[in-house]
Amino acid sequence: QVQLVETGGGLVQPGGSLRLSCQASGSIRSIYSMGWYRQAPGKQRELVATITSGMNTNYVDSVKGRFTISRDNAKNTVYLQMNSLKPEDTAVYYCKAGYAYGAPTWGKGALVTVSS
Repeated sequence: QVQLVETGGGLVQPGGSLRLSCQASGSIRSIYSMGWYRQAPGKQRELVATITSGMNTNYVDSVKGRFTISRDNAKNTVYLQMNSLKPEDTAVYYCKAGYAYGAPTWGKGALVTVSS
């Protein structure tokens, strides 16, 4: 099994930056892709960005050019660098590990609040 722990959430002013980290432990060799999702109050969870074991990345249109997903395999960690944050980016951000087979693993989430 894989365990995921997100860190780095917090309160930031509009236009500011935050970096989220997601450290994986356990059976990490089974992980094919990792990603960040978010869920704002009253809304469905949505994909933010994903990165595969081959370092292929994908972003939702609303964060392209502002967010960057990366992974450090030596540290078993995936990052989400968020720049030019907007109030509409406020949400709980979840880390997800995907596999070739079976259900994905989710972290418990990190709250990001963008407000002046």
